[in-house]
Amino acid sequence: MRIGLTGGIASGKSVVADRFTELGVPVIDADAAARAVVAPGTPGLSDVIKRFGTGVIDPKGELDRRAMRDLIFHDPAARRDLEGILHPLIRAHMDLRAGSAVGPYIVMAIPLLVEGGARDRVDRILLVDIDEALQLERLMARDRSSLDQARAIVASQAGRSARLAAADDVLSNDGTVTELRQAVDDLHGRYLQLAVQRPGA
Repeated sequence: MRIGLTGGIASGKSVVADRFTELGVPVIDADAAARAVVAPGTPGLSDVIKRFGTGVIDPKGELDRRAMRDLIFHDPAARRDLEGILHPLIRAHMDLRAGSAVGPYIVMAIPLLVEGGARDRVDRILLVDIDEALQLERLMARDRSSLDQARAIVASQAGRSARLAAADDVLSNDGTVTELRQAVDDLHGRYLQLAVQRPGA
């Protein structure tokens, strides 16, 4: 069974993913896949250089993520081009890892699952939900960004209502880290039961 873990930026997805890993659940992370497919020497990085030039490469020969982010942030066409290069590679990388994972269920951590239309890749969507005011506060503290910058980043993602509408399961992250980890433990027991009950299990 594949669980799609998603949520807005600074919502607490990493805490949830880390707890699933501690519980022995394979977690396949889209951000890790995104880094792997543009590692030095990969076809993915070559394609990015062909489209955007060497200005997005740092002195070590790696993709300069900040430069890339600045380049596409106000240029929708450039963003679409980058997504066209990377998304198929990321998807293939994650599917390859998922195919070799062992366990009753796996977690596919996909931050932009709702925006990217990846519903067909998972059996259930697990949303880490957070109040937007608290999300902005945590984002500013984490990235030392201004309120305007934080609002722009949040606005570029799917809205809270769209995520809630798409979710099968919701973890509310308006309390402590301990409470969030406990909620993951409770959900783990439920997912184990669901995995056993699935046809062909």
